[in-house]
Amino acid sequence: MTLHTDLPPPLPQRLSGGADDFARRGGQLRVSLTPRCQLGCWFCHNEGEVPPRITHHDRTIQPRRRAMGADDFLSAINAMTGAGIRRVFFTGGEPLLSPLARPILEGLPAHRMSEYTTTLITNGLSLTKDLDWLSATALDRIKVSLHYFSDASIAAIAEGKPGDIAKIKAGIEAAIDRIPIVELNLLLQEQNAHEVMDIIAYARDTGTGLQIIELVDTDHNHGLGGAKIPSGDISAHLRSIATTEKVVTSGTGQGRRVFTVPGRDGAMTIEVIDAALGRHSVGQCGTCPARSQCIEGFWALRLDSAGALSPCLLRPDLRLDITQHAGDQATLLAAVSAHLDAFTEGTL
Repeated sequence: MTLHTDLPPPLPQRLSGGADDFARRGGQLRVSLTPRCQLGCWFCHNEGEVPPRITHHDRTIQPRRRAMGADDFLSAINAMTGAGIRRVFFTGGEPLLSPLARPILEGLPAHRMSEYTTTLITNGLSLTKDLDWLSATALDRIKVSLHYFSDASIAAIAEGKPGDIAKIKAGIEAAIDRIPIVELNLLLQEQNAHEVMDIIAYARDTGTGLQIIELVDTDHNHGLGGAKIPSGDISAHLRSIATTEKVVTSGTGQGRRVFTVPGRDGAMTIEVIDAALGRHSVGQCGTCPARSQCIEGFWALRLDSAGALSPCLLRPDLRLDITQHAGDQATLLAAVSAHLDAFTEGTL
């Protein structure tokens, strides 16, 4: 297991205004390395890009072309973390499919988790193959999206795309001893309702953290996957085995219930993202025309491989092109601050 303790040199400039408020409240920087994925899960929003399931059905509908290289990504990430962003997530698509994944993740500077954290979100299908080099990087955490516990459920959720639950589980179990933190994500849906308790038991048996998420109905998945599954019964079950329960509504994102339960090596945490606790975002999004229908709010910045930085999943017209600033951190931070100030004040 690799521990990362050295701090990168600080930048002299912080984000300002609404961007600084976003950083201080724990807003996420979600870095999408590729829009591609082996699977075509029905609920995928692909960080606002064309979801893989659409491209799988119609090859004429393609995501935007990549405009960022590894050095461009690393410069932007280092600028944003140096300026106060404390949570960086590497996403996709499936990020490990990107040819940039290895040079970017290997290029991350050593850092303390008290300064910021780096998390790779993966479907786990290539985790065993990539674990040797991943374990030598400055990644703090790997989150495996375990929305299924059988090959049949993978096919049901991913529109018939083949999966291999044995390979995914082998990757998770191998990563536990080589990555500082390994966690699981589980999105509640009709297709996996019969396996939720099995996944909870698996998380406890392996000692991995688990985050259970209620479906957020967006333009990208509306009407595709059946009725929304509420988390109340899951929380009731966890309450019956938990030693503590805490409700967290601070920071950004949806409120969550945090349960401490017995696990493989002692106490472990299972979180339930509960829509009934409300969403918490930065700013009021001013005069946004989609505000009355919005279920997202500003809780994450999304940087994609086409070089766009977006404060909103549902408004592609609000993307900021950072390619002209990728090599100049001070200019990048000034552009991001101005863009987010205008967004949160409703003048963008």
